Amino acid sequence: MADQHEILQKILSKFPSGVSLAFAYGSGVFTQKGNTSPSNMLDFVFVVENVRKWHEDNMYMRYHPHHYSFVRSFGSRAIVSLQDKFGAGLYYNTLVPMEGRMIKYGTISRDNFFLDLNEWQWLYLAGRLHKPVRFVFRPHDEDISSALKANLNSAVTAALLCLPEHFTEEELFLSIAGLSFSGDFRMVVGEDRSKIQNIVGSNFEHFQELYRPILSNCGQLHFNSTSCKYHQNQDCDVVLSRLMSLPKNLQKHIAQAVEGKSFKQSSIENVLIKVSQDRLNCPRTVKKGLTSIVKRSSVTQSLKGILTAGGRKTLIYSAQKLTKMLKGFWLK
Repeated sequence: MADQHEILQKILSKFPSGVSLAFAYGSGVFTQKGNTSPSNMLDFVFVVENVRKWHEDNMYMRYHPHHYSFVRSFGSRAIVSLQDKFGAGLYYNTLVPMEGRMIKYGTISRDNFFLDLNEWQWLYLAGRLHKPVRFVFRPHDEDISSALKANLNSAVTAALLCLPEHFTEEELFLSIAGLSFSGDFRMVVGEDRSKIQNIVGSNFEHFQELYRPILSNCGQLHFNSTSCKYHQNQDCDVVLSRLMSLPKNLQKHIAQAVEGKSFKQSSIENVLIKVSQDRLNCPRTVKKGLTSIVKRSSVTQSLKGILTAGGRKTLIYSAQKLTKMLKGFWLK
């Protein structure tokens, strides 16, 4: 029986070239508590250099028109427009049988990949990459490597701002994993509500591999081997430094959460100074900023998914998600 790496490579080989980065994720790749079926769907994301050409090749040259919903009848231009202008910059084809497995794959342009990882424009793909993934194709590309690293550093910074002065490694990882679920309507309808705990609990060592190198070089953060807890300096200047190093879009949404209708782009720095001086409410304010980003992107991307999947696949996929949610509820 082929191992997982071989299966992932075979699946990737069936798609057009022009992929800058490819990774697989989810319960089909990483085991999760209460969700260990070997038939779980494999989820992929392809970062694509020329989106329109890639979809044209995928629909016609590589004979995969059946992967697409009725949207393909409008041509590659419409698909690219739908991918880039709505939701979180991703176009997903789902419930596709390949190599004896059921897969879902999303495509995103390089520009939108960098926009989300560096600025948290949607905190959608960036949030996915806060969790462990399996890279299927990762060439030497300094821009991509830099964006991946910046995204992980931003995740640690945002999580620290949401945590108390003392916390365990598990609490840190739960905070990181939960960043992109803040405000996600799917956590209310369609997802197992214990999903965050399951992701971290089942993949704790993978989280350590991702984040321990960052934590060991993180200023104003110390690990107490006696209590097995981290201690972070929460002086105002330290908190301000962290706020100022957050992705630009999160800074904007934090300022909007504080200022409301009176928000001005030019006032962001002054608002962050004010937030840094309010130790009691700072975590809550940062979470409001996260929620504001995620709420919009999760809704619009899911609505786009109805178009890209088509009616029948949407019903099947939604039923599978609801089954997971109910299973998680009854296992509690």
